[in-house]
Amino acid sequence: MTRNLTRLLLLLQLGVALLGGAGLGKLVPALPTWLQAMAGLALVLLVRALNVANNFRLAARHVSTPPAATLGWRRYLGMIWKELWASLFSASWYMPFGRLSAGPVDFGNPLPVLLIHGYGCNSGYWRPLSRVLRAERISFYAPDLEPLLGDIDAYVPQLGAALDLLCQATGRSRVVLIGHSMGGLAAAAWLRAHGDARIAKLITIGTPHHGTALAHFAPGVNSRQMRRSAGVGSTGCSTWLQALQPVLRAGSVPLVSLYSTHDNIVAPATSAHVVGAKNIAFDDIGHVRLASAPEVIAVVLAELRASEAMPTGPVQTGRASVSMPVTQAPTSTQEKPSC
Repeated sequence: MTRNLTRLLLLLQLGVALLGGAGLGKLVPALPTWLQAMAGLALVLLVRALNVANNFRLAARHVSTPPAATLGWRRYLGMIWKELWASLFSASWYMPFGRLSAGPVDFGNPLPVLLIHGYGCNSGYWRPLSRVLRAERISFYAPDLEPLLGDIDAYVPQLGAALDLLCQATGRSRVVLIGHSMGGLAAAAWLRAHGDARIAKLITIGTPHHGTALAHFAPGVNSRQMRRSAGVGSTGCSTWLQALQPVLRAGSVPLVSLYSTHDNIVAPATSAHVVGAKNIAFDDIGHVRLASAPEVIAVVLAELRASEAMPTGPVQTGRASVSMPVTQAPTSTQEKPSC
């Protein structure tokens, strides 16, 4: 369903481009057809760019970026440009046409990886990271979660089926979970329902563990579950997220939270910071680009290799509190994660 929807949206954008070019042709009859088409495409790109810039503007209302991570205007515009292209490739190519595989990919490594996409996405989102995993010969599987706007708890059985399929295909009993955005919350929901015996590590990328204020602008049950009360000093996240916090803080599974101090969807950015987890913050990266940024992928690979060096028995409880930020990103006194 999500893949068909992305294709429909792509067709609608193409229609807007054609109409825009035709309209310009009527205003300037002497304009060549190819210039009309280029102008129509430019119009669509402009709308997409304004949407990305507006997300950054909305997120900026809930600033939790530390002073040391403040960007100059050139880097800020560059960040918007990179996020625009990441979102274009993701929404216009990877997700409409980039289904990763019909089933799990097995290279025989000790710990396969289950990739869990975020809100409004499908498995195609993982195309850039999947290329790296293939090159590194790391087994993986990326299921599609449906329905698009459903209850996050409803994804738990689907993740269970995907985990079973991955373990059967690879002959392994434990996996590493990697979730982008809402995918990290779906992984935590699975842990709450089924425990930690089959999970060696949970890596979340840009996950709003304490909610995001921008979820108020999105439809769906899952969006309501990810909401965070707006305003400085607010009490914080939804009832659903509050109930999930004990799982994140239990320490039975090593948790690594990778996030950007300039996230344009998770607002405030410190919502991704989990007390007691290994929190790694990056600067100058937008939300969609997080899972394809080279510096983030390098850390993901390092964490996967470290997981493979761990004992293969049950994960020990009592994980130590570790914080290893790439760029120091302390939680501000005004925007603490509060649930």
